[in-house]
Amino acid sequence: MPNNEDYTQLTTEELQVEEKKTRNELIIAAVMIGFLIGVMVFGFARNGFGILYTVIPLGLIYLTHRNSNTSREKMARIKAELIKKRAA
Repeated sequence: MPNNEDYTQLTTEELQVEEKKTRNELIIAAVMIGFLIGVMVFGFARNGFGILYTVIPLGLIYLTHRNSNTSREKMARIKAELIKKRAA
């Protein structure tokens, strides 16, 4: 779903599904960042500094982190709307 979706129109069940999807996105991003850090550490230990072991993983870490920031913002909007719906 697009980031600018109006979560006020969704039901509680739909919001819970969206929350689960977003949580999975955040978990995948964390695993990906951890894997790329592992690749960097392995590359440093094995071959020292090199473009394959430093620049490429750093670029991918940056892109993954930037994407996870948008997922965190989406999660915050979903949680706020869930709190409103549960209070009503």
